Amino acid sequence: MLIDTATINVRAGNGGNGCVSFRREKYVPFGGPDGGDGGCGGSVTIVARDGRSTLLDFRHRRHYRAESGQHGGGARKTGRDGEGVVIEVPVGTIIKDHESGETLADLEEPGSSVVVAEGGRGGRGNARFATPTDRAPRRAEEGRSGRERTVDLELKLIADVGIVGLPNAGKSTLLSKLSSARPRIGDYPFTTLSPVLGLVRYGEGESFVAADLPGLIEGAHQGKGLGDRFLRHIERTRVLVILIDAAEGDPGSAYALLVNELSGYGQGLDEKPRLVALNKIDLRGPSSDPSPSFEGEDVLEISALTGMGLDTLTHAIWALLKK
Repeated sequence: MLIDTATINVRAGNGGNGCVSFRREKYVPFGGPDGGDGGCGGSVTIVARDGRSTLLDFRHRRHYRAESGQHGGGARKTGRDGEGVVIEVPVGTIIKDHESGETLADLEEPGSSVVVAEGGRGGRGNARFATPTDRAPRRAEEGRSGRERTVDLELKLIADVGIVGLPNAGKSTLLSKLSSARPRIGDYPFTTLSPVLGLVRYGEGESFVAADLPGLIEGAHQGKGLGDRFLRHIERTRVLVILIDAAEGDPGSAYALLVNELSGYGQGLDEKPRLVALNKIDLRGPSSDPSPSFEGEDVLEISALTGMGLDTLTHAIWALLKK
């Protein structure tokens, strides 16, 4: 199950108060002020980590609190800083402010991070305020409050190749043949309910990541079907494979519908390098019409079930990625 959106509330720790204190020591009648500073509050940081592929954890925990700094003490003792909170998310997560919609960070690389709530600064003790004209200040600062905010997390899968097609076009079968991924496969539409990633090995020591994306229907860019919730994942891909079912309906119309949905969604999806693969060739009768031209694009005839043409398709994908 892929959970690709979540909303959480984060609150940084408050700064500790500064201390009002005077040095009292035997035989030292005028010891002077010695109040220490308060510690700083802990911050809340979000960091991208490999090995995480979902935002599911944030369905069960929505509130994150950092520790506040301790108050200052006498003898110029500074309060301890509060411990911060580090929230780990998958690589490819976008962090947005819930109120304004402002994008705070796009964590595209492992280890990249952003501080979403800064801890409050500790207040200064009265020792900081001593001057030649005020040698016994009786004031200290209060610690600053830590920031609290609500942030939206949005995960966009990072894959080299996105397999796009109508429901039941054979996308899951294709991914299972190209890689070791095991997506759900069935003889009914919308078998794939969430994107699935698979590692495709090519040659000696080379590989690329392919994503099986849920089937698109007419109006998907407007939210119909599984809609633009999953179209966003295609933004991260470098190459698209448009998979057409050769055994059912009009392949030309299916191609036009898919290209129209990519164009309607925007974000440059219709301008990405792409290949057209005509699947289920083994199910076409001997009297079937030849493959359509698809607006002049080269068409690769394959059968994901039998493996026919998959080596040619893999080579074509790799050549396009290398460009």
